[in-house]
Amino acid sequence: MKKKRPTFKLIVFFVFLLAQQNSVYGDRVKDIADVAGVRSNHLVGYGLVVGLAGTGDGKDLPIAGQSLKTMLSGLGVAVDGPVSDYDLRTEIANDIKQNVKKDLEVDNVAAVMITAEVPPFAKPGQKFDVNVSAIGKSESLRGGSLLLSPLRGVDGSIYGLAQGGLTVMAAGAEGAGTSVQIGVATSGRIPNGGILEKMIETPFDKSEHIVLNVKDGDFTTANALTSTINETFGPGVASAVDGVSVAVKAPRDLTQRVSFMSMIENLEVEPGEPPARVVINSRTGTAVINRSVRVTAAAVTHGTISVRISATNEVSQAGALAEGGQTQAVQNVDIQIDEPDNKMFLFKPGIELQDIVDAVNQVGATPSSLIAILEALRRSGSLRAELVVI
Repeated sequence: MKKKRPTFKLIVFFVFLLAQQNSVYGDRVKDIADVAGVRSNHLVGYGLVVGLAGTGDGKDLPIAGQSLKTMLSGLGVAVDGPVSDYDLRTEIANDIKQNVKKDLEVDNVAAVMITAEVPPFAKPGQKFDVNVSAIGKSESLRGGSLLLSPLRGVDGSIYGLAQGGLTVMAAGAEGAGTSVQIGVATSGRIPNGGILEKMIETPFDKSEHIVLNVKDGDFTTANALTSTINETFGPGVASAVDGVSVAVKAPRDLTQRVSFMSMIENLEVEPGEPPARVVINSRTGTAVINRSVRVTAAAVTHGTISVRISATNEVSQAGALAEGGQTQAVQNVDIQIDEPDNKMFLFKPGIELQDIVDAVNQVGATPSSLIAILEALRRSGSLRAELVVI
């Protein structure tokens, strides 16, 4: 009677069919390459969050009070009171100044840093999300509102403005000397809280060539991308610059250029095989082996020797007729050595991923043991792959 194959063989065969199917149809250009210059841009700014319920910076961070004073002065509010330092001649004037200073030491204001990511081709007037994080002694930004703040690019120019009420995804409770905090209350988000004031230039509409950068640099993939574009649009349209970049001649008219790029990004390209690599997470015991990994001839055994020592303390009593006999303490030691009966398995030259996993599973190796075996194979020179430990 013919023996029935295990279920996992069918699963492996199914995965093999999926891999064959993917290799036939290939990957879209938009999934394996990016257009040079078409990227998001980061903005950063400084601002004040007001309306906090006593959880702001207060007097612990003078910069918050100074910023509030500067902002109010710009709005036409005289925050220094009716007298100046040169006019303080009486005790009444000193009291006035102390009261004014005390008013600026507010607990409902927090100094914050603002960060944002603007998508490519964003136009003035379009909105985007902003992130707000406290930089001082503020305990929580919950319930606060960000005052109008400028957002600058890497060149120092103002490209956007941010303002609005914060959304803080954090919760906490305290009682009987115990506190529980879920999330971070000193950072929040303002959906659509930023507005673009100045367009960020891109080379897409000015450059003669459009450059496609392969996400995973590979000469085979760059060559396949170049060949696919030339086969579709004619020879000489695309030329490979190196293992990452492919230069494509594009129409001058922007409408035609957009239509041309739409056709290119939907082309299907069969990328090159990735390099043989084994990725190991030493903290979780996870090992990932790609299908390009090969192993040369090697013999492997895996086992753990357990040494167990037990000691028994006894007392030796001298006989009744022994002259000068003394009672002595005697320690009896019992040593046992246990070694699992694990068989050695042999790797033949050129075996593949499934053969490696099957062989390791036969000896009952745990994930941590599998990592140790792979490291030993790499050290011996039998593992033809890059070993990456994260």
